Amino acid sequence: MNRVLGIIRAGIVCSLFCVLLFTAAVQSQQSPQPTGAGAATPPAAYAITHAKVFTLAGAPIEDGTVVIRDGKIFAVGAGIQIPSDAQVIDGHGLQIYPGLFDSITQMGLREIGAVNATVDETETGDFNPDVIAATAILPSSEHITVTRAAGITEVLAVPASGGMDSFGSSGLLGGQASAINLSGWTINEMLIKKSAAMVINWPSIETRSFDFTTFSVKEKPYSEAKTEYDKHVNELADWLERARHYAQALGHAGPADYNADVRLAALVPVVRGQLPVLVFADQARDIRNAVEFCDKQKLKMILAGGAEAYKVKDLLRSKNVPVILRPVLTEPSERDDPYDRPLTQPAELAAAGVKFAFASFDNSFARRLGQNAANAVAYGLPYDEALKAVTIYPAQIFGLGDQFGTLELGKAANLIVTNGDPLELTTDIRYLFIRGQLTSTDNKQLRLYEKYKNRPKGK
Repeated sequence: MNRVLGIIRAGIVCSLFCVLLFTAAVQSQQSPQPTGAGAATPPAAYAITHAKVFTLAGAPIEDGTVVIRDGKIFAVGAGIQIPSDAQVIDGHGLQIYPGLFDSITQMGLREIGAVNATVDETETGDFNPDVIAATAILPSSEHITVTRAAGITEVLAVPASGGMDSFGSSGLLGGQASAINLSGWTINEMLIKKSAAMVINWPSIETRSFDFTTFSVKEKPYSEAKTEYDKHVNELADWLERARHYAQALGHAGPADYNADVRLAALVPVVRGQLPVLVFADQARDIRNAVEFCDKQKLKMILAGGAEAYKVKDLLRSKNVPVILRPVLTEPSERDDPYDRPLTQPAELAAAGVKFAFASFDNSFARRLGQNAANAVAYGLPYDEALKAVTIYPAQIFGLGDQFGTLELGKAANLIVTNGDPLELTTDIRYLFIRGQLTSTDNKQLRLYEKYKNRPKGK
């Protein structure tokens, strides 16, 4: 009798075990788990099926499928055969877009602006062309997880680019910006392009300045301000001329015929036209001067900031100078400007044929990149242009259009699966893929929200 009961118990246990295994398998199929610490080996491929696919390279695909393999887009379209080794994600009611690209941030370079030990975005001195952002990026930055949870999959980390809580001088030659994915344990895993642009903070003729030691405004004569401006521009020109001579020595002389200079060596790709210059300027006069300077020096210019770019839009179009715009939810640069000038400028630039992209110029509010683009739509910018200005346009501007920005065969599988418009603030990112791997959207802000939402109720 005891033996029979034992057999029955063993059968029940075995049946329960099989049920649990089946349930776990079904849940795994329905809710794929992101890769990360302690995660199981990721599948060989992913297939997101029955979703609306916005490739940005053509018309949207209804009931489409995207197949990801080896970090790249393996197939995209309707009626695609699913590989037998792919983990399937049911995309019914969902939409697939390329991941968003924030083209000016201090990601990984600044954690807390008021804590100097966590800030490594600016070197001392005015001329630091040899500084490369990638060497200082902190892969474990909390800003990274918060930013990617908003659907941003790649960014440019830009040294000497300021930011909301940045203080002090940025120098004239700030260093080299690096393009990175927002996922990876080390910078080598994250790195897309070590040197994507050389930062130039264009000098301005300033007759008024704020003295933080006395908290008062100081005035100076125009002639003195103009002399300082000319001095800075001449210094920039001198550095570039020396870099040209250095480049000639590299090509025609032996190692013993010249003294190695890491700063001049860093400028060689710039003077050869291989590396663009990212020029920070806002006032129309400064933009005109910067464009004239870069044209004379035969430099590939990208304008950053451009608060008054609309005033010189014809010049920018004729010289083929793209613009990286600051967030539009800000006040106008001049007191007599219309209140909505930052909001209407993107539509003006688009109508004039000037290529531009939106960027956060920050870390803390990088997650609002899509919202800035959406607000420009409300003030006349076509929606398709707004979406491209945070996806394919920044990729093209920095020479990465063959890898990012659209969902096409062979491109990097940086994409988002959403329940709506990615520019809409209330849209949820259901699945996030970076380098072809399902990536967690968990972050510090979400954990704090859950913690305090579930705090004990008061008596």
